[in-house]
Amino acid sequence: MTYRVLLVDDEPLARERMKRLLLEHHDFVCAGEAGNGDETLAWLRMHRADLVLLDIQMPGRNGLDTAAAIQELPQPPLVVFCTAYDEHALQAFAVKAIDYLLKPVRKEDLCRALQRASEWLAQSGAQADNEATVTAARPAGSRTHLSARTHNGLQLIPLEEVFYFYADQKYVNVHHEGGETLIDDSLRQLEDEFPGLFVRVHRSALVALNRIERLEALNSGGHKVYLRGLADGVPVSRRHLPDVRRVMKEL
Repeated sequence: MTYRVLLVDDEPLARERMKRLLLEHHDFVCAGEAGNGDETLAWLRMHRADLVLLDIQMPGRNGLDTAAAIQELPQPPLVVFCTAYDEHALQAFAVKAIDYLLKPVRKEDLCRALQRASEWLAQSGAQADNEATVTAARPAGSRTHLSARTHNGLQLIPLEEVFYFYADQKYVNVHHEGGETLIDDSLRQLEDEFPGLFVRVHRSALVALNRIERLEALNSGGHKVYLRGLADGVPVSRRHLPDVRRVMKEL
């Protein structure tokens, strides 16, 4: 499968560099170029793209406004932002971007973004179902991503990639598809913000409802809940066991 990419940047040299980087990925091909938001939307109304690599700071309609308009198209492509500024990251995910790359874009960062794009495109049906479930359960106005400051800069974690949260002293550890990340949110804040997405199984743990596979009693006593995509179970306290059983019956 070869995926069609639209490159959007007001700097021709930046587009040329991205085209050279794309040549190393045979499953992605540059199908077109645009220098601003209006050109992007005009091109997409005439041609098909699977992915748009989109700059943010452009004359006229900026990348964030362009991405919002892209979502209104009948079959919107995926969007990955490529920008020299990191302060727009949270806004970027509000318009459904799947990744956010800082210029100059490194080969390994582009590779990661394209790998994510290919997975989304290859599994679009299953992913659409999962996203619909998460969207329906998430209260209006709540976040779609969690943010964390790491040694690599700002990290955005999509809610649908979270397995569970575990409180460790003053921080909360997020166990997600990309690994583990510390965030500043408390379990209480997360529980109050996303009541339809996560259930408390222990005073120190919240698990994703749509990840729950089974509940098992341990020979040594107690219970663990096992989550889809995760080998190890999460301990369930006696106090929270009835709630876990109740929500599992409702799944």
